[in-house]
Amino acid sequence: MLFSANFINTMSPINQVYQIKSLDAFFSQHAVFTVDEFKEFLSKHQTTNTNTRKSLLTYHRTHGRIISIRRGLYAVIPKGSNPDTHPVDPYLIAAKITKDAVLAYHTALEFHGKAYSIYNKIIYTSPVKSTPLRFRTSEFTRTPIPHSLIGKQATMVGVISHNRSGVDILVTNLERTFVDTLDRPEVSGSWEEIWRSLESIEFFDLDQVYEYVNLLDNATTSSKVGFFLEQHQESLMVENRYLEQLQKMKPKQPHYLNRSDRKDCRLFTQWNLLIPKKIINRSWSEVL
Repeated sequence: MLFSANFINTMSPINQVYQIKSLDAFFSQHAVFTVDEFKEFLSKHQTTNTNTRKSLLTYHRTHGRIISIRRGLYAVIPKGSNPDTHPVDPYLIAAKITKDAVLAYHTALEFHGKAYSIYNKIIYTSPVKSTPLRFRTSEFTRTPIPHSLIGKQATMVGVISHNRSGVDILVTNLERTFVDTLDRPEVSGSWEEIWRSLESIEFFDLDQVYEYVNLLDNATTSSKVGFFLEQHQESLMVENRYLEQLQKMKPKQPHYLNRSDRKDCRLFTQWNLLIPKKIINRSWSEVL
């Protein structure tokens, strides 16, 4: 026991901060933390005093040991570093920005090292609504979880956990990221960015891909996934049975791959998809 509750209550706030010797251990294990995590830590050391918690946070902010990212969310600054310039990992912020936040879409591609470009916009999904956050050069935006997943209680399908600097980060795996990126290209970048990023992935568990496509229950997305897999059938070792299963899920009428880009398209009847010729021909390569 580091101190008694009665002892804490009779001490001045400044003296209290020196009594919690394990704060350094907490900071070393929580590069980014929420006020609720800090409250839980203090309760384990037998203090639930609100003034104590506030005094500790104020003291360490004043001395540059922690910085405030937004209300209730803090980042730890290594001793001797400048709190104004020391980098804070944006993935750690996103992981703590709401309860059950999951890195997704282009941000998941970046996390897995498969994005063609690096963006300053961090995309995450969460059941908890949150206003957009801008911290330094990064912008954090919540994207709603697809309704089909919520209705089927499958929101965590294809979600894996990585420990990074003591913070558990939830992120969609490559299979779910692949499908999600085609499902919502508007939050995933240009089609050149999407195509180049997805082409850098060398292997998919196609059973997982098919299972997740089924859960989304979106005919257009099924065709997008099927089209991409067909275009890369040899490199990804895609068996015909997967393409046949996806073809059964295609829309009954032709749909555009991108509804905002309807010019100069070619119809692929096996998928009922109208694909811009610049994607088919990879015309962006001509200007490199």
